[in-house]
Amino acid sequence: MTRQKKPLHPDAPLYHRSHARPVSRRDFLRQGLVAGAGTVIGGPLMGLFSNANAAVGLSQDILDMVAAIPGCSLGGNGGGVPIICFDLAGGANIAGSNVLVGRQGQLDALSTAGYSKLGLPGDMIPGVAETTPTATSNGDHTDTTLGLAFHSDSAMLRGILEKAPAAVGSIDGIVIPARSENDSGNNPHNPMYAIAEALKLASTDTPPVYPGSVVTLIGSRNSDSGANSMAPAMTINPEIRPTKVDRPSDVTGMVDTGDLTSVFSDPADVVAVMESMVRNSDKKLAKVDSLLANNQAVLDLVRCGYIKSADLADRFAGVPVDPATDPDIVGASGIFSSAEFSGDGEFRKTASVMKMVANGYAAAGTIAMGGYDYHTGDRSTGEIRDLRAGRCIGACLEYAARLGVPMMIYVYSDGSVFSNGMVDNSQDGRGKGVWTGDNQSTASSFILVYNPGAAPQVLLPGRQIGFFRADGSVDNASSVAANNVNLLVETVVLNYMALNGNINQFGALPFNTLGSNPA
Repeated sequence: MTRQKKPLHPDAPLYHRSHARPVSRRDFLRQGLVAGAGTVIGGPLMGLFSNANAAVGLSQDILDMVAAIPGCSLGGNGGGVPIICFDLAGGANIAGSNVLVGRQGQLDALSTAGYSKLGLPGDMIPGVAETTPTATSNGDHTDTTLGLAFHSDSAMLRGILEKAPAAVGSIDGIVIPARSENDSGNNPHNPMYAIAEALKLASTDTPPVYPGSVVTLIGSRNSDSGANSMAPAMTINPEIRPTKVDRPSDVTGMVDTGDLTSVFSDPADVVAVMESMVRNSDKKLAKVDSLLANNQAVLDLVRCGYIKSADLADRFAGVPVDPATDPDIVGASGIFSSAEFSGDGEFRKTASVMKMVANGYAAAGTIAMGGYDYHTGDRSTGEIRDLRAGRCIGACLEYAARLGVPMMIYVYSDGSVFSNGMVDNSQDGRGKGVWTGDNQSTASSFILVYNPGAAPQVLLPGRQIGFFRADGSVDNASSVAANNVNLLVETVVLNYMALNGNINQFGALPFNTLGSNPA
């Protein structure tokens, strides 16, 4: 039994004697030193997604201008099933103590020693009867309320269920046992660029365009991936680099329609003024065509920029876009209470990203949460942080349910942790194994999908791609993704395309290495 000690606050930094001092922003994030300001899922959900901002539309002469400018396109909707990735920086526990993992499937039991390595003592392993089961437990330390099996005392599950009551019954998912390096931002985990390419393939525009009614990609970190972990190098496209969004003002700033909305009460009048500005600007630009004859691309960019401003006004004049004033997000009937929202930057960050993605303002987004390198010699610190991650995941699912749109959640971390079997019997430790140190062999990622009205179809009975060995470590040969993070990203994209109904186009992706028919 470990010596009782006070658990760390979820925003407290982590200090490890065995780790070098942090020197980069990724290092600071994973230790919490900077605050957070194979196809197995089928059945296309694309038809269930509708643009929440259906505008009246621009005048025909303005649309004719768009058609005449090469490469100029206007926003319409998010482009596909909204997807939000959670990057738990530092090496969070996912397998066993949160999402169940097994040998040939989630419930194909590991050895007692294997579960101990994953933080579960012998009296808490799946299959052992619970003395005081929770309301949603199966009574044997398993919980299948979300379709995907969790440990019944999973902190992430508790957080999800707390924040997503309306979504329960319409969720399912998969877990993917897969190794990745510990504490490293160099793991190419992030699938955002690859998702954008998959959506561009499904575009009905001529020529095809990247989706997103305001921007294509967003992320809570100012990095090339928008997160802590990198994106696979062959997927990166600087043209659609994620825009940083980690607070409500970032959202309102991107869809600001200016002071005209305070002058005109009718949004149609705002649009009319903006269209007049486009026409006048176009006439003025025509006078300098001869001066910029060799720089037509510059003129096209300027013209397209004016038109996009009018398009922005058309779609957002009078539309409430501030997450802080959305009654579904904050307040008496909101997902977050006013006190929660004002007191926790992670909740404000989550609200901002989910507002953008679920409403179709962005096609995809990543939420990076720091401080998940929590092998602090206790269990309580990790439990508290996992609970908050679960609440943020649940908030995204609940918001999708309230809007009536589908949602895919992908959760990953750089590496993982292990337990040496010592138990933390403190209130927050909950009698589970302490996290002793880093261990990349216990790592996993998981996907959850919300489908309005009914749970999505899962084609793999065990809800698991690959498997663990009985000793609690990933079998590196169990799937293409088990020992290759690049292929893990491709596996995630493959499942995302199955949801969107364009899996037949997977072979056309420029970075595809799984083949033309991996399903």
